[in-house]
Amino acid sequence: MQALFVHGMGRSPISGWRLLARLRAHGIHTHTLGYVATFQSAASIRKRLVARIEALATHGDYVLIGHSLGGVLLRAAVAALPPGTPLPRRIFLLGSPIQPSCLAQKLRRNWLFRALAGDCGQLLASPSRMAEIGAGLVPTISMVGVSGWTGRLSPFKDEANDGLVSVAEASAEWVSETIRIPAWHTYLPSNKQIAQLILERISQ
Repeated sequence: MQALFVHGMGRSPISGWRLLARLRAHGIHTHTLGYVATFQSAASIRKRLVARIEALATHGDYVLIGHSLGGVLLRAAVAALPPGTPLPRRIFLLGSPIQPSCLAQKLRRNWLFRALAGDCGQLLASPSRMAEIGAGLVPTISMVGVSGWTGRLSPFKDEANDGLVSVAEASAEWVSETIRIPAWHTYLPSNKQIAQLILERISQ
């Protein structure tokens, strides 16, 4: 079994090292793909991901793991795979929005956000572009942190969230499972419970 991990915005492949080490300890061959949202469009990253997944698929069964924006990009890449490409056994989304991000929508016109997040930030803020990715083609498990603050002053009001993404934003009818994890957004890839859940689902 192989696993490809794609990190979130502003992070690097190193952010998944704890998770990947736990997977390797159980005999899973791990891979990563890095990107810099400031300088690369969503389409250009998706193109690289499609090529990487095609190559991965020639070596047998595989799963995909995406943290935050990484999960959005992975779903877009799977939807763009050429016909006949073997699909992943599962996709694991870690705090990855499926619906438009309310924080990205609030910040989409902010000059600093536009400069740092680039086209990927605009993707997260766009209802039409997020909808174009479509429903998952394979069993998809969404793991969402719920340690974020709620209440009148929270951007998420009373919705459970991980500080950056709410449970509602990371949910959809076609998702196989939505699992709540007591963690903050940044720490989802290093969360031991998530690694255990991924191993359990892979073995099923």
